[in-house]
This record gives sequence, structure tokens and C-alpha cells, in this order.
Amino acid sequence: MTASAIVLLVVAALIVWGGLLASITFLTTHPEVSELSDDEDPDST
Repeated sequence: MTASAIVLLVVAALIVWGGLLASITFLTTHPEVSELSDDEDPDST
């Protein structure tokens, strides 16, 4: 492998794993709301 191919491989791996770590960090600090109250339910009539 050439040096440029290795550099691109490392950059791509950092982008993928960095995005994964960023999303895990965001979801642990801002958990998804599992239940909505009746006031916030968009399907209620």
C-alpha cells in the first residue's frame, strides 16, 4: 500500500469511529424520550 492509501484509510477510520463515539456520547447525555404525555402526543384528537 502506498502512503496516501494508508493516510486515507486512517482518516476514514477516524471519521467512522469518531462519529460512532460522538453519537454514543450524545445519546448517553440526551436519552430518547420513550413516553409522551397526552398534551404532547401528535396523534391524539
